[in-house]
Amino acid sequence: MSGMLINLIIQIVSGAIGGNVAGSAAKNVDLGMLGNTIAGAIGGGAGGQLLGMLIPLLANSASTPDIGSIVGQIAGGGVAGAVLTAIVGAIKNRMA
Repeated sequence: MSGMLINLIIQIVSGAIGGNVAGSAAKNVDLGMLGNTIAGAIGGGAGGQLLGMLIPLLANSASTPDIGSIVGQIAGGGVAGAVLTAIVGAIKNRMA
Protein backbone atom coordinates (compact mmCIF):
# COMPACT_ATOMS: atom_id res chain seq x y z
CA MET A 1 0.00 0.00 0.00
CA SER A 2 1.31 3.43 -0.81
CA GLY A 3 2.01 5.98 1.90
CA MET A 4 -0.61 8.34 0.49
CA LEU A 5 -3.34 5.71 0.84
CA ILE A 6 -2.23 4.90 4.37
CA ASN A 7 -2.36 8.60 5.25
CA LEU A 8 -5.86 8.91 3.79
CA ILE A 9 -7.12 5.89 5.77
CA ILE A 10 -5.63 7.34 8.97
CA GLN A 11 -7.29 10.70 8.26
CA ILE A 12 -10.69 9.16 7.56
CA VAL A 13 -10.68 6.96 10.66
CA SER A 14 -9.47 9.75 12.95
CA GLY A 15 -12.00 12.12 11.37
CA ALA A 16 -14.82 9.69 12.12
CA ILE A 17 -13.65 9.44 15.71
CA GLY A 18 -13.34 13.23 15.95
CA GLY A 19 -16.85 13.64 14.55
CA ASN A 20 -18.31 11.31 17.16
CA VAL A 21 -16.41 13.06 19.95
CA ALA A 22 -17.70 16.45 18.78
CA GLY A 23 -21.25 15.12 18.53
CA SER A 24 -21.22 13.68 22.02
CA ALA A 25 -19.47 16.68 23.55
CA ALA A 26 -21.92 19.24 22.14
CA LYS A 27 -25.46 17.90 22.01
CA ASN A 28 -26.68 20.89 19.99
CA VAL A 29 -24.56 19.77 16.99
CA ASP A 30 -25.17 16.02 17.37
CA LEU A 31 -26.19 14.31 14.12
CA GLY A 32 -26.61 10.84 15.59
CA MET A 33 -23.93 8.18 15.52
CA LEU A 34 -24.09 7.52 11.78
CA GLY A 35 -24.31 11.21 10.84
CA ASN A 36 -21.38 12.11 13.10
CA THR A 37 -19.32 9.27 11.64
CA ILE A 38 -20.04 10.19 8.02
CA ALA A 39 -19.51 13.93 8.49
CA GLY A 40 -16.37 13.30 10.52
CA ALA A 41 -14.94 10.87 7.96
CA ILE A 42 -15.54 13.33 5.13
CA GLY A 43 -14.08 16.18 7.16
CA GLY A 44 -11.09 14.09 8.23
CA GLY A 45 -10.29 12.99 4.69
CA ALA A 46 -10.75 16.39 3.09
CA GLY A 47 -9.20 18.38 5.90
CA GLY A 48 -6.27 16.02 6.20
CA GLN A 49 -5.55 16.30 2.50
CA LEU A 50 -5.76 20.09 2.72
CA LEU A 51 -3.37 20.13 5.67
CA GLY A 52 -1.04 17.86 3.72
CA MET A 53 -0.91 20.44 0.95
CA LEU A 54 -0.34 23.32 3.35
CA ILE A 55 2.16 21.57 5.64
CA PRO A 56 4.57 19.43 3.59
CA LEU A 57 5.78 17.55 6.70
CA LEU A 58 2.34 15.92 6.98
CA ALA A 59 2.31 14.87 3.31
CA ASN A 60 4.80 12.04 3.80
CA SER A 61 4.27 9.80 0.78
CA ALA A 62 7.04 7.30 1.53
CA SER A 63 6.17 3.63 1.80
CA THR A 64 6.88 3.74 5.55
CA PRO A 65 5.53 6.93 7.13
CA ASP A 66 7.37 8.09 10.25
CA ILE A 67 5.72 8.53 13.62
CA GLY A 68 5.65 12.32 13.33
CA SER A 69 3.60 12.28 10.15
CA ILE A 70 1.25 9.63 11.57
CA VAL A 71 0.58 11.74 14.68
CA GLY A 72 0.06 14.76 12.42
CA GLN A 73 -2.41 12.82 10.26
CA ILE A 74 -4.34 11.67 13.33
CA ALA A 75 -4.50 15.15 14.83
CA GLY A 76 -5.36 16.87 11.54
CA GLY A 77 -8.01 14.32 10.59
CA GLY A 78 -9.58 14.32 14.05
CA VAL A 79 -9.80 18.09 14.29
CA ALA A 80 -11.09 18.48 10.73
CA GLY A 81 -13.69 15.77 11.34
CA ALA A 82 -14.86 17.43 14.53
CA VAL A 83 -15.05 20.84 12.87
CA LEU A 84 -17.07 19.61 9.89
CA THR A 85 -19.43 17.69 12.17
CA ALA A 86 -19.98 20.82 14.26
CA ILE A 87 -20.62 22.94 11.17
CA VAL A 88 -23.07 20.46 9.64
CA GLY A 89 -24.82 19.95 12.99
CA ALA A 90 -25.17 23.70 13.53
CA ILE A 91 -26.59 24.20 10.04
CA LYS A 92 -29.01 21.29 10.50
CA ASN A 93 -30.25 22.59 13.82
CA ARG A 94 -30.51 26.14 12.48
CA MET A 95 -32.76 24.93 9.65
CA ALA A 96 -35.01 22.91 11.99
